[in-house]
Amino acid sequence: MTQFDDLLRKMDLNHFGNAKHKISFEKTLELQKKDKAFILDVRSKQENKYIQIPISHNIPIDEIPDRINEIPKNKTIAVFCTSATRATIVYAYLLLQDYDVKIVLDKLSVIAESFKPGYVLKNSDSIG
Repeated sequence: MTQFDDLLRKMDLNHFGNAKHKISFEKTLELQKKDKAFILDVRSKQENKYIQIPISHNIPIDEIPDRINEIPKNKTIAVFCTSATRATIVYAYLLLQDYDVKIVLDKLSVIAESFKPGYVLKNSDSIG
């Protein structure tokens, strides 16, 4: 628990006020195009069946500890869910594992909107 205590002590106004813990989906896509981001969807498998994000990796929150080796340490991890609650928990967990991790600040509806025909046409070579 000491590790988590230390993490919480760092989460002061400066930490949250400068928003370094967040990333826009647009910025995530820019990093992903350069192979510098890993987009992590921590929603359940059932939720993922209804709305799939083609360039994300779905690892439900309850599977993260057992599948941690699937998450690369050499990229920025952009984590999202439907309301940021699970993403925030995974954010803290991955910070404790020394990952460069950010919470995607956009809602799922905005993320899904990103895949309009224009975007898909321009980026079809780099999409999953």
